[in-house]
Amino acid sequence: MASDLVRFSVTMPEGLLEQLDAYVDRRGTRQNRSEVLRDLVRERLVDESLEVPDEEVIGSITMVYDHHTPGLSERLDKIQHRHHTEVLSTMHVHLNHDDCLEILAVRGPGHLIANMADCMLGIKGVHYGRLCCVATRDQE
Repeated sequence: MASDLVRFSVTMPEGLLEQLDAYVDRRGTRQNRSEVLRDLVRERLVDESLEVPDEEVIGSITMVYDHHTPGLSERLDKIQHRHHTEVLSTMHVHLNHDDCLEILAVRGPGHLIANMADCMLGIKGVHYGRLCCVATRDQE
């Protein structure tokens, strides 16, 4: 893999470089500027792939919701069944008497995944939600 690496230089304001170095330090001892920059570029490219209609993405939809909200569980299930091809797996955790955590592993065209996440996370009773996509081997 090292033979595929290409060296290039980046010019940036000193203050921004200091912020980058602080970010590298927070990420841990195994990280360096190059690794962090690669991660940031991959993250941006994955975010952009959600905007390309047929670009495949893989990731998760995480949400915390009040399972006492009338009809909420049924609405979430209906959306998941409508997208059964994109939903690879789910995990459901009872956090307390009222709240549940649900995590869906998803894969499919970015626009479908983003639409599914928007539909689920916008339902009344969902307290928190986030779509997180990761780079596939094709995006390295």
